[in-house]
Amino acid sequence: MKLLEGKIALITGASKGIGRGIALKFAQHGAHVAYTYLSSVEQGTALERELTALGVKAKGYRSDASDFKQAEELINSIVADFGALDVVVNNAGITRDGLLMRMSEENWDEVLRVNLKSVFNITKAAQRPMLKQRRGSIINMSSVVGIQGNAGQSNYAASKAGMIGFTKSIAIELGSRNIRCNAIAPGFIETEMTGTLPPEVVQKWQEEIPLKRMGTVDDVANVAVFLASDLSAYVSGQVIHADGGMLT
Repeated sequence: MKLLEGKIALITGASKGIGRGIALKFAQHGAHVAYTYLSSVEQGTALERELTALGVKAKGYRSDASDFKQAEELINSIVADFGALDVVVNNAGITRDGLLMRMSEENWDEVLRVNLKSVFNITKAAQRPMLKQRRGSIINMSSVVGIQGNAGQSNYAASKAGMIGFTKSIAIELGSRNIRCNAIAPGFIETEMTGTLPPEVVQKWQEEIPLKRMGTVDDVANVAVFLASDLSAYVSGQVIHADGGMLT
């Protein structure tokens, strides 16, 4: 059963990791996929071929979601190319970890700009076509770190916590127009980033997770499919934890 048949979806930061997994999962469920990439050009262009091979329309845009003007131009281009915009997944993000005493102002500003301001930029631009259509689902990729914090990640935690507050506010603002806004808070997910961690660190984290394993990209992508689909038609303003029970 294809839960997203015919829907037009945008996923930011989709060249790798969770964003790539969501793009592929959406296409498998029949969605036409627009996506962004920035630095990973080769991976970004390759994804378009993978998506179209699944029988849907797909197009990658090299665009910086943290730039307000580029975000506006991106949404305008997607509506022109696809004819509508039904789902937005704000996934673009970076880390610049370090203890506060050593964290530079530049590393603080960059993480807040890429992770949080990008959500404002894309959502503000995307609300226009969604308001006209009187429908839409906005999904913001937060993190368990935005809920419980983490030493050495004050900038990342602040950006992801800010995303949750933004999600709840937009759900209230746009709900009367049948536009839903939810967040996903992934836990310890197996991606290129976690693949560089020492085995003993991975084992320690897994032991602390009630389900006793790392999450997969598919685990997160399946939650995104639910929130993008009509199965979640009465779900808005929520933060869904995809963390194996880490935060209970």
